[in-house]
Amino acid sequence: MFNHAVSLADYSQDPHQIITPIDLATRFPEVLDISIGRYHSDINLFRELANASNSSNELLEYIRGGRYNAKQRMTLLKIFRRCVCPIVDTEMAKKLKVATATLVLNYGQYFKDINVVKTQFNNFSTAQESALAALVGEYDTRGQSGYILTGWFFDWFNQYYSGHFNISGPRGAGRDIELRTLYDTYEGDFPCDFVITDNSNNICAIGFARYDATRGGAQSDDRTGGNADKVSKASAFCNQFGHRFRIIFLSDGPGLAHKDTWIEACRLDNSWDGAVRVTTLKTAPSRITPDWLLGRDTPVVAPPLRF
Repeated sequence: MFNHAVSLADYSQDPHQIITPIDLATRFPEVLDISIGRYHSDINLFRELANASNSSNELLEYIRGGRYNAKQRMTLLKIFRRCVCPIVDTEMAKKLKVATATLVLNYGQYFKDINVVKTQFNNFSTAQESALAALVGEYDTRGQSGYILTGWFFDWFNQYYSGHFNISGPRGAGRDIELRTLYDTYEGDFPCDFVITDNSNNICAIGFARYDATRGGAQSDDRTGGNADKVSKASAFCNQFGHRFRIIFLSDGPGLAHKDTWIEACRLDNSWDGAVRVTTLKTAPSRITPDWLLGRDTPVVAPPLRF
């Protein structure tokens, strides 16, 4: 069980060999039938609301008026964004504390005329409606790959380290574990995806899980920069209060193999004097070792453990 740990950079010749494929996407054209079955009634409802509206402003008001549950309102907002105004972001528009009047004031000039909307929706062909349904459902599986990855990691860890370590945290959608709930001396927000403890309930590691089906450019910069910021905050906190724990970045998916993302991941790996490890699911057995979790193979003198 006590395996020798290699570094992430050792796989630089072919990063794809350590990637875990998680295939959730529906292929074209199969996605058309699936999507129309899922969103046909919502498209019909949107058509009815458009026909009852005197303006696109009023249509948006109908959608956000509070008569629909959060899931249906989100679907209607996705249709509005696709067909009336791409500028009205659904994540922002779903928050009802943002007044519709504010959206209309700032973005209303970009709304498609309601008469055009009515004409188009009342004359959709079956193919057009199927295409719209596919567009609305384009991101239906967003986030699911990460949940699956986390679940597989938990399953592996519990099987591999049963009786030695414990792992806790949400496997799917759920509340993150805040560092301040683990250490009462920490102030501010520091959400973690999972926490690993030994059998005495001492904190050995905190972790973050991300699955990137694709990654590059600014998205890559944001992700790797955010991870480096986590390490910086954790290091500063531990230096101030004498704690010592390790950080696991469970990073997987084809996006990890993008050149810039891979380089930054390798740079992050083994940082903070060896207390940081970036691993995929496939490399976890050789990277997340008992000695590392217990701080036995950290290559430099570190502040003493204090729990």
